[in-house]
Formats: sequence, structure tokens, C-alpha cells
Amino acid sequence: MSEISPKDSASFSLDPSNWTTLRTQGHVMLDDILDYLENIRERPVWQPIPQESRSKFHEKLPKGPSDLANAHDIFMKDILPYAAGNAHPGFMGWVNGGGTPVGMLAEMLAAGLNANLGGRNQIPIEVEQQVLRWVRELFGFPENSSGLFVTGTSMANMIAVLVARTATLGGNVRQDGIAASGKRLVAYASAGAHGCVAQAMDLTGFGFDALRRIPMNEHYQMDVDALARTISSDRDEGYTPFLIAGTAGSVDVGAIDELVVLADIAQKEKLWFHVDGAYGALAMLSPEIAPRLKGLERADSIAFDFHKWAQVPYDAGFILMRDGEMHRNTFASPAAYLKRETRGLAGGSPWPCDFGPDLSRGFRALKTWFTIKVYGAEKLGAVIAHTCALAQYMQQQIEEMPELELLAPVSLNIVCYRYRCKEADRVNAEIVLAIQESGIAAPSTTTINSQFAIRAAIVNHRTCSSDIDALLSATIAFGKSIHNNKSPL
Repeated sequence: MSEISPKDSASFSLDPSNWTTLRTQGHVMLDDILDYLENIRERPVWQPIPQESRSKFHEKLPKGPSDLANAHDIFMKDILPYAAGNAHPGFMGWVNGGGTPVGMLAEMLAAGLNANLGGRNQIPIEVEQQVLRWVRELFGFPENSSGLFVTGTSMANMIAVLVARTATLGGNVRQDGIAASGKRLVAYASAGAHGCVAQAMDLTGFGFDALRRIPMNEHYQMDVDALARTISSDRDEGYTPFLIAGTAGSVDVGAIDELVVLADIAQKEKLWFHVDGAYGALAMLSPEIAPRLKGLERADSIAFDFHKWAQVPYDAGFILMRDGEMHRNTFASPAAYLKRETRGLAGGSPWPCDFGPDLSRGFRALKTWFTIKVYGAEKLGAVIAHTCALAQYMQQQIEEMPELELLAPVSLNIVCYRYRCKEADRVNAEIVLAIQESGIAAPSTTTINSQFAIRAAIVNHRTCSSDIDALLSATIAFGKSIHNNKSPL
């Protein structure tokens, strides 16, 4: 075999031949994206994608290289203007955080480091463990609790279901499967719980029917009396209850289940108590709102997203487990290629891959660490409280506007309302589309008591009262125009 010289090897590297040229272009790219964030109010929240831009992403696989500046030009002209817009203060459609310049820069550093946090003896894992320690402190969890960064609460909820399964059936379930137990396991969640809770039951092999959807009370919380009756009935019919999934910040209206009561029921019935706190759990950062989450500290597991109320750039979900050993026993693998050592690069056991399904894991912890380190818990808590104050402001404005009506109590930061008129469902559906296409704001929709609702989720740290005013003014203006069969503004 012929010898390969260092010069020949260099020709296969993907590093630039001229680092100065790359630096120059890199600074242009950095300035452009910072300009985007600094001047984002001057842009529409969202705008339809022109066919010309869409067609640029139907090209065949490139065979040869092209210029970085050219790719960046395409990004600026055909990608940046047509994102969903959740960085914009007028984005109130879904519970999406706005991101921050600090988080963006941290993501750049993480990409440059290109660390794989599946395991091994490296300081990035210590950074993730630092965030875990902060989370333990925030939620009042013990030192032996465990935690893991994941893509989002959908994955976190699925991990919780799997750990609850192991806690109920024992470690042999990993080898023998659920059917070998001979038990018919069932779980419980509010009818207002996020769909990913049911999806977790599906993906873990229990099936949708194994999740009992408990009716809600007048506050859109799980009806705890109905829960107790359903558990009793299931036991009588030979089922094995194993999990209660409470909600801290429901997807429709932002309701918080009665967590203390749910914890009491779980303790009495010896069930795993999980809380889907996708965005609401981090209200613990706010001294004003945290008391409403009493009982959260008693959960066996909590799923939440840093990329929502904590404003960390996507994605940065997290699962926190009270019983770290049970968590590890649910996922740890004895594979030879994952052999651990007491020293060297293969040290540092246990590894993050012992606590979840992913061996390849990005450095999500860095942008979260930067966000908390730079802004501090008090500032982040103040941002959360401010979004809730804006929701209260929006409620007050709606109540003073005869053209509008509130459709649900405002619990946290979500406001559901609609324009009053005949054919209200049809007209309000068209109002939402008109507002989105105008670029003024981006609300979403839901159904409250069988009524079509315009839903505003106020999550972005950039949002202020003028953005609320703009949304409500647009609702009324488009409502009048559409109801009178006129063209939108």
C-alpha cells in the first residue's frame, strides 16, 4: 500500500484553505443574524413562502462544492424571511420561546466544539450535570435524583412512562416485555393533557386505550374525584394502575392541575406521579407564580422545556427523575463497546446514555448553562411573571371591548377569546388566517367548550403591551371586514 503524505491528506480535509477568508465571511454571517434579532420588530411575524423561494429547495444533490457566501446569500433571501417567526414579539400562536442572542452565541460555540454527550470523561458532561444540580435545587429534588437533556417534553414524557413501567413491573420487563407480566397496565391524565402523553403510551407499547383521559373541572384541571373513581373501577376490573400524569400549564388554556391532591392520590394508590410541565414547571423561577405549583416537589418525575419560558434556543427539553437508580436501571446497557474505565477517556461513569435512548447527543446543556449563567434565575423568573402579567392585561382589554369575548379563565399566560358575531366559528377561523398572513401577529386556534377560539400564548420575552394591542385591534378590524363580507385589510 502506498504511503499517504500529509500534503495528500490535507486535500481531503473540510477545513478552509484560507482561514482569513472564512473568518471574514463568518463575521458577515454573525452580523447578519444579530441584525435580524436587533431589528426583528421591523419584520412581519410570518409571511407566506413565495414559490420562487420554495422551488430553490427542490434541486438535485450537489456533486461539487460551492461558495459559502453564495449559500449564505440563499439563507438571507430564501430562508430567514420565511421561518415560523417565534423569535418575533408578535408570535403568540404556540408555546414557543423566543430565543436570545446569548443562547445563539452559545449554540455557535457548542457547534464548534462538536461534543457528543453520549458519554465518556469530558467536561461538557460536567456542564450538563451542573444544570441538573441547578434543576434539583429549583424543584426541591434530592441529590440522588437524575436528569437528562432531550429534544423536548414529548421525549421526556416517553422516558417517564418507561421508568414508571420498570418501577411497576421490575427490571425483567426489559428482557421479557410487558405482555409477560400478565398485567394490564393503565395510566391517567387530564382530558386537557397534551397529546404527547397519549403518544408516549403508544410508543412505549401500552397503546392509546391504556391512557384514561379524566374529565376536567370548571377550572380546566383534572377532576380529582373522577380520577379516584376511575382508579377504583379499573382495579375492580382487573387492570393495574401504574401512573398519574399531572399537567402544569395545559396546552389549551394554561391550567395547572391540583398537584398536591394528585400527589396524595398517587401516594395512597402507590402509583408513579409524573408531571408534564412542558412550559409551566419553570414558573418555579418566579416567586409570584411558584406557590401555584405546590406539589410539584413531590413528583416522581418532571418533564419540561428550557426552550419555552426559559428562552433557550431550540431544542432543550429535560426530564428530571427522583429515583436516579430506577432511571438508570431502565436504560443502562452492558454493550462491550460502551465499556467503562476508572481512568482515561472511557471514565466518568455513569454516562448520559445510561439514562435515555440516545447514544449520540448534542451539547444542549451549553446554551442552557449560558442562559442561566448570564441572565440569572431572578431575571428569567421576572420574564415569566411579565408574560403572565401581559396575559392579565389582555384579559382586561378583551373584557372592555364589546366586540370580543373571553372563552376561558386566564390561568398563566394563555388567553382564549373570539370575535362576537354570527357564524362565529367560520369568521374567527378566517380572522386568524388574515392576521397571520398580514404579518401583524401570529395567534393559533383551539376549541373551548365546542367553540372555536383564537388562542394567544404569550411566551416571548420581547412581547410587550403594544403587541397585545396590535393583535386585538387586528382581530376587531379583520372581524368587521370578514363579517361584512368585505376583503381583508
